[in-house]
Amino acid sequence: MGKGIAAEFVRRFNLRGLREEAALQPLEVGSCVRQGRAMNLVTKAKYFNKPTYASLTEALRSLREVREADGVTRLAMPRIGSGLDRLRWEKVREIVLDVFADSPTEVVVCTPSAGSRDKRA
Repeated sequence: MGKGIAAEFVRRFNLRGLREEAALQPLEVGSCVRQGRAMNLVTKAKYFNKPTYASLTEALRSLREVREADGVTRLAMPRIGSGLDRLRWEKVREIVLDVFADSPTEVVVCTPSAGSRDKRA
C-alpha cells in the first residue's frame, strides 16, 4: 500500500493506519480488510509478489460478501490490479462484471483524468 493507486488512497482518505491495522490481522490471500468505508483486497502474500487472476477473483468475492452484509449497494474502485500489479484490465474488468453480475451492488470504476498527476493513465 506504499505505491501506485493504493498510496494515493492512503493519502487522500487518511488511511495511514491501514497498514498497521492490516499487520495486526491474520491476512489470508483472497480476503479483504476493512477500515471504515475503505476495503483493501489481499491478492498476494508479500507486497513484492504479483497477484493472480484467481486470487483477485477470491478477494472480489470476499469484498462482495462483506459489502452486501453491510447493506452497501454502491462501490467505487480504481482499475484494480492493472497498474503496478500488471494484470490486464480487460480480463480484470470481466472478473469484476462476473463477480457482481447478480448483485444489487452498483460498481463504478474510476480512472484518472487527463490533468491528474498519475502519468501512467
